[in-house]
Amino acid sequence: MNEEQQHPTINDLIKRFKFTRILDSNPRMKIISLLGSIDNEDAIITVEKTHFIFDENVRRPSQDKNSQETIIYHVENEYSCIGGIEELKQLTSNDIYYWGLSIIKQDIVQNPTAKINLIWPANYVHIRRYDQQHLHLIRETPETYKEVVKPYVEEMSTPEKLKWVYDILYENSETSRVIYKDYEDDRKKSSFVILPDTRWDGVNLDGLYLVALPYRDDIRTVRDLRPSDRDWLIELNRKFRSIVPACYNFSVHADELKIFIHYQPSYYYFHFHIVNLKHPVLTDGSLVGKAILIEDAIDHLKTLGPEGYMARSLAYAIGESHELWRRGLKDEVGKQMKRDGIPEIPKVLNGFEKDS
Repeated sequence: MNEEQQHPTINDLIKRFKFTRILDSNPRMKIISLLGSIDNEDAIITVEKTHFIFDENVRRPSQDKNSQETIIYHVENEYSCIGGIEELKQLTSNDIYYWGLSIIKQDIVQNPTAKINLIWPANYVHIRRYDQQHLHLIRETPETYKEVVKPYVEEMSTPEKLKWVYDILYENSETSRVIYKDYEDDRKKSSFVILPDTRWDGVNLDGLYLVALPYRDDIRTVRDLRPSDRDWLIELNRKFRSIVPACYNFSVHADELKIFIHYQPSYYYFHFHIVNLKHPVLTDGSLVGKAILIEDAIDHLKTLGPEGYMARSLAYAIGESHELWRRGLKDEVGKQMKRDGIPEIPKVLNGFEKDS
């Protein structure tokens, strides 16, 4: 088998994709996820319309020889949302308001139409993650963590489950996507890799979304953080906010970055999300309670006891298709509602109570 057969391209795979059903469709975020199959194995395709290009930033030094300031000039280009209009059709107008439809000039590098992600072969965990689902708020106590969550975390954090992470860290996988690598054996604890998240198109900095993977592997989730890790988080926060702006010619500033940790995370290798504040991530993975700002984690570890996050309750949203919901969190929510004195939802049919 030659190398091309071993590593098919996304073009080849999508041509073989057979549609099964829509997993989720979000008209506000302009994202659709499709379930299908490729060569009789499950596959998931996510299509997201890219953000609009408004202008390009041109940096020039100040005319004042005594000034170190760099001036940013905004210049329209042929692919911007105004300069790139190829067709424009008015729908209607009313007083000072006008509505229309347009076609904007596209280019695969300068202004692509959509970003496409493919997972193949996809397993049941992937399908559940993308499937539209009801969300519930869970208050995870230390006891709930030990009884329900911890066994699942241990099951999902084996080297086999996280092979793709270790390939990035140690096998030079996705080298072309890595924007920064800081690694030395003698200071492994403070080393890390930064690369774009698949949610970013890599073009528009307003949608900047990066992931930082530490080489330190003794922490799987925020639950494992202890007060002794506070200095480590402070150091990483400083490095991230220094490195990322420099990687993008300071078109994004340190105070325009949101750095956070997910709980529950989508995979159980401890990692950080580095996102432009303009990115609308608060609509999914950054739901209140799920995204913990690195600054908040640093602050919490000042007052938490020696067990750190392991000793406190954590509230977050979880979907019904998540394995943890089936393994015990569903029952735990019911118990918590009862303890809190919240009445059960009455059973209704077509707006009328069912006969008992």
